[in-house]
Amino acid sequence: MHGLLPEDAARARLVGRVWRADLGCVAVIAVRDGRAVDIGATVPTIADLLRHPDPLALVDGAGGEDLGPVEALLAPPDLARPRSPRNCLLAPVDLQPVRACGVTFTRSLLERVVDERSRGDPARAAALRAELETLLGGTLAEVRPGSPEALAVRERLRREGLWSQYLEVGLGPDAEVFTKAPPLAAVGPGAWVGVRPDSAWNNPEPEVVLAIAPDGRPVAATLGNDVNLRDFEGRSALLLGKAKDNDGACAVGPFLRLFDDGFRFDAELMAVEVELLVEGEDGFRLRDRHALAAIGRPPAELVAQAVAHHGYPDGLVLFLGTMFAPVQDRDAPGMGFTHRPGDRVRIASPRLGTLENRVGLTGRIPSWSYGIRDLVGDLARRGRL
Repeated sequence: MHGLLPEDAARARLVGRVWRADLGCVAVIAVRDGRAVDIGATVPTIADLLRHPDPLALVDGAGGEDLGPVEALLAPPDLARPRSPRNCLLAPVDLQPVRACGVTFTRSLLERVVDERSRGDPARAAALRAELETLLGGTLAEVRPGSPEALAVRERLRREGLWSQYLEVGLGPDAEVFTKAPPLAAVGPGAWVGVRPDSAWNNPEPEVVLAIAPDGRPVAATLGNDVNLRDFEGRSALLLGKAKDNDGACAVGPFLRLFDDGFRFDAELMAVEVELLVEGEDGFRLRDRHALAAIGRPPAELVAQAVAHHGYPDGLVLFLGTMFAPVQDRDAPGMGFTHRPGDRVRIASPRLGTLENRVGLTGRIPSWSYGIRDLVGDLARRGRL
């Protein structure tokens, strides 16, 4: 696995957020030579960065206070949040709504159909997975969603009684784009991620995440964990909100990597590979790796669909879809994977760094408590409104 910073961090434009316990407020930072520099006097919020016509020039020209090595800002889960007694890294996004795309990879599409057909019962998943991979695996990988070929496959599957709401968004012209978390609700590196105590089948969803300007321009990329409750979503798609939006269920970080000549949205981004490592206190270990290049819909198309009918004056955060859903058996043969409290989840990429979190139960991990009023108050006290 990789370190907190990208392997080519010396050439990357990296922006993040920290809780400054010494001042009692949140600050935007730039990473320079492995050190965190508070650039909040120039860039008060990530929303200001995304609204600027030239984010690269804004960050490059911003001076600020050196806060020390970024690695020293990683805090234990109980401290990795606003109002911590020590300085610590936060999610590198603030006022942006967090939205997410679903079933954009063949592997995740098959797993969503498994969820649906199993009605959220993990005991039925293995047999259904094998059946669906035989029937659909090669077919789905060969067609581009929304294309005439994909629509023809969709119609054939309907005639054969294999239609699914997930196949509809996986093959049809309209991508699934849903709201993952409100502004300021995402947690950052080192923090707890949460699953509900009444969920018996859940998993991490490692994803590439975009930060998008109000005019629809992709400005930066980072990593995310779209924590999902498979049993809730499998019982009914109408439970998607409960499956997706809970305390700690959205992790983003460690930093926004701005697009520039060395990391372009239409080139280097598509070469990004993401690795997942889950280590449990019970000795369980799961490792997987996947490439963004396997995505079914180009990121530009997902961005266009996300912003086509809705304005985002403070910008937008967009998860591009999970590359894989873990299926390795953990507790018993055929039962697949589910989290246990204490799991350590590492999502890493050579170009984007490492997002690591611990898994806890909602109701026992810190609840979201730092909202827009708190941020506005902090900015006012520092004279940055």
